[in-house]
Amino acid sequence: MSSYRQPGVVLTDRHFTVPLDHTDPGGEQIELFGREAVARGKAGDDLPWLVYLEGGPGFGARRFVGTEAWLGRAVEEFRVLLLDQRGTGLSTPANRQTLPLRGGPREQADYLAHFRSDNIVRDCELIRPQLTGGAPWTVLGQSFGGFCAVHYLSAAPEGLKAVLITGGLPSLDAHADDVYRAAYPRIERKVAAHYARYPQDVERVREIAAYLAEHRPESAGHRLTPEGFQSLGIMLGSGNGSHQLHYLLENAFVRTPLGIELSDTFQEAMRTANSFAGHPLYALMHEAIYGQGKQPTGWAAERVRAEFPQFDVATALAGDGPVLFTGETIHPWHFEVDPALRPLRETAELLASRTDWPELYDPERLAANQVPVAAAVYHDDMYVDTEHALRTAASIRGLRTWVTNEFEHDGLRAGGPRVLDRLLALVRDDV
Repeated sequence: MSSYRQPGVVLTDRHFTVPLDHTDPGGEQIELFGREAVARGKAGDDLPWLVYLEGGPGFGARRFVGTEAWLGRAVEEFRVLLLDQRGTGLSTPANRQTLPLRGGPREQADYLAHFRSDNIVRDCELIRPQLTGGAPWTVLGQSFGGFCAVHYLSAAPEGLKAVLITGGLPSLDAHADDVYRAAYPRIERKVAAHYARYPQDVERVREIAAYLAEHRPESAGHRLTPEGFQSLGIMLGSGNGSHQLHYLLENAFVRTPLGIELSDTFQEAMRTANSFAGHPLYALMHEAIYGQGKQPTGWAAERVRAEFPQFDVATALAGDGPVLFTGETIHPWHFEVDPALRPLRETAELLASRTDWPELYDPERLAANQVPVAAAVYHDDMYVDTEHALRTAASIRGLRTWVTNEFEHDGLRAGGPRVLDRLLALVRDDV
């Protein structure tokens, strides 16, 4: 354990050992990492704890510098634990380099089955007494971190003083098919809004898609395809994403001695945006987080996409309509074009076909909830369906919602202290 200072905060790096399989506490152990943050003037105070669960799945906790964003507001009254969830950041990372230590694809898939919200919550409950002396703590869950928080309320509410959720209320019973069947129309609306804002992008996108369909270039081993280009639509779910996408598109082509080609600048930007090298669990576990019971997820986003033929690139290019972007969907071809995922294709197939996912939510326990809960629901959220979120909100006793169109899915990042203030005020109205 080591401590050091940044502007306004004292940071302490903490390491924890937890079972890989919490049903076998004496079996294999893995290491977790969390970074404690406390205001410099309060480092010696007896403060309540807040644990932050990042969105994803597959992303380590954000690396703040000093008191930026919402952290500055949080350390005014909390000692904060920025937890790298298992398999992410410094918490026994799972990727193409480390997973072969488990064995072949079957062993890798069985290992990764322990990396969902149920075991993330069990990790938290093992860590909590070590830090709080047994006192309950407050959970702040962003996106997938909110999914984890709802499981926490189902499985171990005794460990919770309060729960704050931003853009992360999951459906309690929707299959992955239902999630994506609701998602594609939302994505289409975001694309329509982008083209209304930047009508010059309609033809530019068609030109880029046609070039990729004909040439299939590679950038640092990453195959650039029309479908991969479409997935840049994931940018449309953030507050300034439409503008950033427009700027990415504007320098797509350059004139060369061989004619017009895709610029190196664009190819590198597309490769970087499409690469899962920094967060492979996002691709591997993205549909698994919805798995409950015996029905496999079965590449839901790919199958459901067939119900929305307007997203087919070849069809769009054969006609005169716009090429639609996608986003927040994972497909088998991701494991063919991305060198960070290519060695894990069979592992992904086994996860997609798995039929023994534990149930994640307890509707009866949630209906009897006693923990103060507040949730920011972003009215135009591209990633989490608003109707699903509000249905879940109504199913959790006492949960108070703040429904807003002021922010997109990254409201906690964009709104920072104001979003956290609003949620804290809502839970305190319940205390």
